[in-house]
Amino acid sequence: MTHPEATHHVDGLVGGQFDSPLTARGEREAGLIAAALRDVVPPDHRVAVASSDLRRTRTTAAVVGAALGVEPTLDPRLREKSYGEAGGRPQSWLDARFVPPPAVGDRLRHHEGVAGAETRLDVAVRAYAAMTDLLGQDVDELVVVTHGFTAGLLVAAWIGMPVEAAGHVAFPVPSGSITTLREDGYFHNRAVVTVGDVAHLRGPRTRRGED
Repeated sequence: MTHPEATHHVDGLVGGQFDSPLTARGEREAGLIAAALRDVVPPDHRVAVASSDLRRTRTTAAVVGAALGVEPTLDPRLREKSYGEAGGRPQSWLDARFVPPPAVGDRLRHHEGVAGAETRLDVAVRAYAAMTDLLGQDVDELVVVTHGFTAGLLVAAWIGMPVEAAGHVAFPVPSGSITTLREDGYFHNRAVVTVGDVAHLRGPRTRRGED
């Protein structure tokens, strides 16, 4: 899952590893995410919650963990892509300096023109390593609280896409969304069941069944 609304979203600032907190709306949405997960996770299942250690994800994970009765673990490898010296600056500052990746060629190692920024390969290497370690846990349900760019690479790692093939991978995972991944217990096939679901952010339905 991706964290909900943070202050850099509404302030027009570059996020990345800029350590912005959730907004008041984001905190409310964290509660809706937690409630949605509590509804689908069987109470007798063994659960683990892992999170990026940035404030916006850490806060979200704490709410989710409380709903599921587990203490989240923090892993800096689940952080968002770093935009280096652009982090926390106005988005317009980054836009004026950003060098977009090529349509073809070595997109993984492409540098976007900002000092200290990570390449896609940098993020992929740490995201893949984190996913490998997380899947080694002896649990029934694993909740990972991360960020939009990183989430796509975690899904790529889940389905076994080689790192060198991840130069174009992207998934529509808006803020506060839940992506459901499932491995069956017999064949151990891995499925991407839903991507970027935000239905839970609309809140509970009315008695008439309206959205």
